[in-house]
Amino acid sequence: MNINNSKVAYAILRYAIAIILLSHSVFGMFDGGINDFGNLYLNKVGFAPFGVAIAWSIKLSHVFCAILLVLNKYIRLACFASIFVLITGIIMVHFKEGWFVVGGGRNGVEYNFVLICVLTAIVFLNNASRQESKQ
Repeated sequence: MNINNSKVAYAILRYAIAIILLSHSVFGMFDGGINDFGNLYLNKVGFAPFGVAIAWSIKLSHVFCAILLVLNKYIRLACFASIFVLITGIIMVHFKEGWFVVGGGRNGVEYNFVLICVLTAIVFLNNASRQESKQ
């Protein structure tokens, strides 16, 4: 893959993940989903009385990380923060549901797994582009 193709691929991955993070966050801000997650899940599994604050922190981190991905700034921070949230989601919510999000199951880990893989690829592509620019 030549340098131009890898830059385009890197941009596509960054923008795609930014769109996913934003869409996953912003809709919940307006339909009460974040408050429900905080009250109806996080508070009940032991995070009371901080469940709503934690839920908002998670979603705001998605928005912040999406902005960083679009701006191509602090990529490692954005990716590692998102990966941390996704792994925590797998452990707390998705793992017990199995692999499949739909089809062979419901609410499983496959979607988070793909996002983690793409975020990891973004980190490697970012490191490669930084090394190329130093040469």
